[in-house]
Amino acid sequence: MKTDEFNFNLPEDLIAQHPIEKRDNSKMLLLNRSTGEIDHKKFYEISENLEPGDTLVLNDTKVIPARLYGKKKETGGKVEVLLVVEEQDKTWLVMARPAKKLKIGTKIIFKEGLLEGRVIEERAEGLRLIEFIYTGDFYEVLDQLGEMPLPPYIGETLLNPDRYQTIYSKNRGSVAAPTAGLHFTEEVMQALKDKEINIVYITLHVGLGTFKPVEAENILDHKMHSEFYHISAEVADIINQTKINGNQVIAVGTTSCRTLESIAGEDGKMKEGSGWTDIFIYPGYRFKGIDGLITNFHLPKSTLIMLVSAFAGRENTMNAYREAIEQEYRFYSFGDAMFIK
Repeated sequence: MKTDEFNFNLPEDLIAQHPIEKRDNSKMLLLNRSTGEIDHKKFYEISENLEPGDTLVLNDTKVIPARLYGKKKETGGKVEVLLVVEEQDKTWLVMARPAKKLKIGTKIIFKEGLLEGRVIEERAEGLRLIEFIYTGDFYEVLDQLGEMPLPPYIGETLLNPDRYQTIYSKNRGSVAAPTAGLHFTEEVMQALKDKEINIVYITLHVGLGTFKPVEAENILDHKMHSEFYHISAEVADIINQTKINGNQVIAVGTTSCRTLESIAGEDGKMKEGSGWTDIFIYPGYRFKGIDGLITNFHLPKSTLIMLVSAFAGRENTMNAYREAIEQEYRFYSFGDAMFIK
């Protein structure tokens, strides 16, 4: 299957540069994956499109201020580091600039020594493995030094960093937000509870590879990065009971979807677990764990639009994207939502 089959032209002014004033006032495109029928709603109407006993699965990961600026200890040369994943205690895989000048043994100072790092391994594509030296809690140090790692297509400064977090974010570890969850407000959550819709949480720490465009001509040649996930026994039991009762399991975001599909057995049954997943979902994949998907509108030729196409059908997906462009939906991280059932 060719990567170009998932390409589309998006007017630049539809790329959302900032969050709207109220999270749940975003548009929501409803897509029936069986018929291809499309309807237009507001996100605050989400509970009206679910039934009592349905289960929403949300990703409670929290974005860390993963962008760091420092200087080489020996020369004073400027260095930019973007944390990707903690591979060992105090040792992180990072994207670094200028990577070519960061050889093994290079020492980096961040903000007058509050944090120091030493390059211990060079990897391809500008990646480096850095061992950090600090006092106290690493995430508290990051809160003092780091910046929120907004995607490159966002040119505006984010005035309130909390707007790049879901209201239920809890477990720190992501370098990008699970953006489908950004639409939820306390009012929406209460409306869901009032309708007796289950709300459960899993964790998947979002890595940079999730949003990276597929550069290979054939999608089968693309390699996914691994991301850490966790699902509790209690959540697995609720999801399994939802299925037994004949209700729907709705993944909020592609991150929740990939977690559930990584865990689900061939019979769709969930179980408690933690681990790493590099699952790549594209058309032809047989879904085992989810019945519906809430998601944002994604980049052309990305693994995310391929996942959506696998769930809704490529033709339905591309038709929905054309309709969203025509109706001037906002795209990408701070954009509008799509609910596929």
